Order: sequence, then C-alpha cells, then structure tokens
Amino acid sequence: MVEEEERWCVVTGGRGFAARHLVEMLIRSGKWSVRIADLGPTIKLDPNEEDSDLGHALRSGRALYVSADLRNKAQVVQAFKGAQAVFHMAAPDSSINNYQLHHSVNVEGTKNVIDACIEYKVKRLIYTSSPGVVFDGIHGIYNGDESMPYPNKYNDSYSQTKAEAEALVIKANGTNGLLTCCIRPSSIFGPGDKLMVPSLISAARAGKSKFIIGDGNNLYDFTYVENVAHAHICAEQVLASDGDSAKKAAGQAYLITNMEPKKFWEFMSLILEGLGYERPRIKIPASFMMPIVHIVELTYRLLAPYGMPVPQLTPSRIRLLSSNRTFNCSKAKERLGYTPIVSLKEGLKRTIESYSYLRADQHTKRSVGADRQSKASIYLGSGKVADTLLWKDTKQTLTTLSVLISVYHHFFTSGYTMITAISKLLLMATLFLFIHSILPAQIFGYKLEKIPASSFKFSEEKMHRVALSMGFTYNSTVGVLKSLCQGKDWPLFFKVVISLLIVNLLMRMSLHSIFLIGLPFAFISFYAYDKREEQIDGLVLEVFSFALKLKAEIAGKFLTSKQSSAMH
Repeated sequence: MVEEEERWCVVTGGRGFAARHLVEMLIRSGKWSVRIADLGPTIKLDPNEEDSDLGHALRSGRALYVSADLRNKAQVVQAFKGAQAVFHMAAPDSSINNYQLHHSVNVEGTKNVIDACIEYKVKRLIYTSSPGVVFDGIHGIYNGDESMPYPNKYNDSYSQTKAEAEALVIKANGTNGLLTCCIRPSSIFGPGDKLMVPSLISAARAGKSKFIIGDGNNLYDFTYVENVAHAHICAEQVLASDGDSAKKAAGQAYLITNMEPKKFWEFMSLILEGLGYERPRIKIPASFMMPIVHIVELTYRLLAPYGMPVPQLTPSRIRLLSSNRTFNCSKAKERLGYTPIVSLKEGLKRTIESYSYLRADQHTKRSVGADRQSKASIYLGSGKVADTLLWKDTKQTLTTLSVLISVYHHFFTSGYTMITAISKLLLMATLFLFIHSILPAQIFGYKLEKIPASSFKFSEEKMHRVALSMGFTYNSTVGVLKSLCQGKDWPLFFKVVISLLIVNLLMRMSLHSIFLIGLPFAFISFYAYDKREEQIDGLVLEVFSFALKLKAEIAGKFLTSKQSSAMH
C-alpha cells in the first residue's frame, strides 16, 4: 500500500479543461499520487471541487499543486522530481492566433518537459497533441488515420507549433529509457468546457447562432472529455507493461474520438436546443465569410495592444466550421486498447445538464436587466472608446467632441499649413496644461480633477505588447509575400488584390471628407444601434435571408435553363 502511495505522476496544465478530468480519474484509480502543475501561484478549487476526490486528495497529500511555467526550465525540473510518468497537457488558448505565444509554450515548453523527463529518469511521457497537426486548413479530412503526413502549410500557429512539439516527443522516445507517445483527441466537449459551449451560448444570446457556415453537411468527430482522460490512462498502462506491446505502442501518435461521426451543425443544434435556444437554419457560404473575417483579423492585429477583444470568427475557424474532420481510431484500439467509455448521446446529456445555468429561460432579457452589455459596446472593445461613442460617460463624450471640433477647425477650415496648425495646437495644449497644474484643487466648491503625469506615459508592458504586435504583423506580411512569390495560392492573391483596392479607395478620399462624414457617422450609428439593437438585427437578418433566397432562386433558374438548352 505504501508503495502505491509513492507512485507519483505529473499532469502539466493540470487545471485545464481535459486535464481536470484526467486528474480526477487518476486519483479515483487509487494507483497514483498526482502532482498538478499549472501557471497559477496557488490552486483555487471551484465550489463543486471542495468535496470531490481532488479536494480530499489535496487534503490527504495524495495530490499536490506545483506552480510551474513550462517556459521556465528550472520550474519544470523541480515539478518532475521523483515522478514515474508525465501527462503533458499544458497548452495556450488555441483561439488566439499568436505565433510567439504558441511557439514559446508548445515548442520551447515541450523541450523543457522532455529535458526534465530525461534528467530525472521519468519512465513514460504522454503528450496531448491535436488532429490539427495533419490539417492544412483547406482540404477536409474523412476517416483520416495516423499515416497522414504533416502538411507543408498550416491553418494557424497553434496547429503548426503542436506539430513541432509532437515531433519532438516522438523523437525523444527511447532516450535514457524514456517511452513516449502522443494522443490526438478530436474536438473535446463536456462539463467544465470554457470555450465551445460558452461561446456557442454567447453567440445565441447575441442573435448570431441562426447561421450555418457552409452547406451544413460537413461531418465531425467529437470526443467526450472523460474518453480523452481514459485514452491517456490507456496509453500509460500500455507503456508501463514492459513487453512487446509497450515497444509497439511507444514513439507513436494516436487519434482519439468517440467513434461516432456526426454532422457538425447537427451536434451544435442539439446543444442549443438542449439549453432552450433555436437551432441554426440560415446557410452562409464559407467563401462569402472569408473576406470579412480576414479584414476583422487584420484589424485585431493592429488594435489588440489597445484592448480590442479577440474576434470569435477567424479565417482558420471558418475553415474548421465548414470542413469534414473525421478520423479512424483503429490504431488506438489495437495498440492502446482504447474504446470510448461514454457514448456521444450520454456525453451530450451530461454536458447539457452541466450548463443548466446557461439555459435560455435563465437568461435575463435586456429589457429586464439593464446591466447586460450591448453588442455595440462589445464591438467597440468595452473600454473608453465604447463609453465615448455610446454616450455612457457624457462628460468624456463632450470633451472628446470639443477636442475633435477644435482639431477640425485648426486643420481643415483655417487655411493653415500642417506645420502651423500642429504648432498652434501644441501651444494651446502647453498653455492648458500649465494653467491646469497651477489651479487650486477646488474652485467655488467644485473639485478639479488633476491630470497625473502617468497619463502621458506608456508602461513597459504596453510597449512590449505593441512591439510584439508589430513584429507579428511584419512576420505575417513576410509570410504573405513569400506565398505570393510561389505563385500557387490564388485565393490569397485575390484577397490581397481586393484589400489593396479597398485601401486605394479610402486613400482617394480627402481627410476633410473622412473627418466630416466619418466622425458624425460613428457617433450617430453606434449610438442608434445601441438603442435599437434588436430591431436593427431583425431587419438585417430579414434582408440577408431574402438575399440568400433570391440567390438560390436565380441559381436554380439558371441551372434549369442550362439543362433545357443542353437537351435541345
């Protein structure tokens, strides 16, 4: 019994979605003491975890929490000391297409994990990879297996760096007695998910879940989260068997699914209906959405350092939502002994029950709850820009308008040259700041808010973010130029041409026109949308639905006439 207690394993990213289920399953098995490694300085249990197996294990010492950043090798080495097995599940948010972040964690962090395993003679390393490592973002996958090669070009930086890390783990197999393998779980879902279901419900509440991207017939393989945890344990047990089965299983990658392919949009509809929302019905061609999301992604790259939220739809996500992605698990079944322990139907039932608090009938309508954030505010970044354009802070809005009117007067109507106008504005600003600084704190009982010197400084952190954003934009631009030089990516060529034509059109407009038309339009249109959100959304939806139906009718008539001509 004492020997069992001393069998330690480590779960990196142990507070993540799938990792939590694995930790619970390892503790329930009674065979392991579990070291949970994650970024937080301490572990904070959710209310439902206090009386769970995890809560009891932490209090009894059968589970320990270790704060470790994978990018810090010293912390990783310390976390792995005395462990027999490591389940490497840590990864950054896949929805953020940030190459620097993904490379530093997925690649450099995995190198540190491998080095720590070798240094402390860890016997088994099971790495959580992704089916995205064999997806090129263009061609769908139907019943794909592990023989599929890595593509030459990836859909996003997350998949690219996951593939690099997977290759490192497989290459490390056999080094100093270390046995490794990689698990590729497809589209994980289940209780505790903080990405898929919450995003889906957020879209439903914003009126965006009515749409189907593509024709709606693309098949997907989903995997219930407990099956993912079960697959990791199957892999560790086989590697620990020390026989021919261990040698055969080691140094390999394994696709893991529920073995029940289903139409992607049908699966999403079942979740929406289960929580009381309408299922999506309006189909939008992926080709129609791609130019829009490319512009949104470019805008995000430029404005992310200034607080713009991560867009929900990106080019990579549009491709994922409209492509086939099904996989064959025969290899995992044969070599790891993996079969799902929870069916897709039961998994959906448990998932829907766990999100009862997100049900439509639990959602306070905007007319009742005034604290609900409007879509206009969300689109504007929910910060000072939103408060200004939506008149949330009247004082701030009037001050901004006064400054803009002054700028317009000095730059566009006075006839001054650019240098004269700028020097005059700087002179006025200097005079204002000087007088403002020497005024008393109160005048006739009214308190004057002093402008702190820190308002004119950029923090080191913000400068770092801006520099990273500029570097990422430059690297992305170079990548586009390289692709254009190869002369094979026609869709990219047309996107670049269209983008340049739009920029050319905007540059032909005078600054006077942009200032005189654009600013009033921004203040009026966003304010009007904020006040009449539901009516405007309904009108746009009706117009869009009519346009799609008209397009379908015209296409049908054209096809019919073409067939008739061919018969004659």
